[in-house]
Amino acid sequence: MATDLYIPQSNAPDGLAERHRTIVFEGVSISFEDRKVLDNVSFTLTRGETKVLLGVAGAGKTLILKLAMGLVRPDSGSIYVLGFEITKMREEELFEVRRKLGMVFQESALFDSLKVEQNVGYRLFEEHVDPEEIHQRVVEALRFVELEHTVSLFPSELSGGMRRRVAIARAIITQPEVLLYDSPTGGLDPVTSTTIVELLIKQRDVYHTSALLVTHRLQDAFIMATHAFNMDKNRMEPVPEGSYRDLRTNFIVLRDARLYFQGDAAELVNSTDEYLREYLS
Repeated sequence: MATDLYIPQSNAPDGLAERHRTIVFEGVSISFEDRKVLDNVSFTLTRGETKVLLGVAGAGKTLILKLAMGLVRPDSGSIYVLGFEITKMREEELFEVRRKLGMVFQESALFDSLKVEQNVGYRLFEEHVDPEEIHQRVVEALRFVELEHTVSLFPSELSGGMRRRVAIARAIITQPEVLLYDSPTGGLDPVTSTTIVELLIKQRDVYHTSALLVTHRLQDAFIMATHAFNMDKNRMEPVPEGSYRDLRTNFIVLRDARLYFQGDAAELVNSTDEYLREYLS
């Protein structure tokens, strides 16, 4: 693959070795119709870490996911995904990188004409994986989201929350190194939203998958940052405030096209910044 690996260490935001990084934004700026949406944004997503992207509508949260997928190119700055500078890659080269990413859309984006099995295993069918192996992996992914009984159903036969869980199963079936969640609880009731968040926590804590999570629901974000999945009890449980850093779930707040805040749950809640306090209220 004719691309440059991200090797320099001296300007790393956190001084981490390359093997510990999954996504790096360096001075990324992009404008649409003379409106700057992101202005000199820099951050690092490390392996096993979840970064929750917060901000008002139009702040550029979903755009960051599109940039990380290589679906949009910045006007300036560099983006590295799994060691490759995707801002310099051709479209055909990006396919290999995207195979290592999983995406969960707000509206699930399932194919209505395909059954759940074909939806979840879609990428594997495209790659001509053996049908028996596909079936086994589909069932495993659906079992993870507790929906293995839906394998032969159509999306129209599922509730909104179930469709969102099927979308998660589709995203994790290839065992991606990074998951990108675009408002996975958007439009769902609080009980169903909590079920979805519990699955995200389970994916984080069981498989240690790196993730960027866009959400408009502060409650969901703070559950992610303050709860861990107890595998013995098969449920999420709150952790002491002093253990928040152990969950490796941090926040980014975007404001006026810039990265306004970056830190963990305790730092965000205890901030005396007037804008952050108003935003959280």
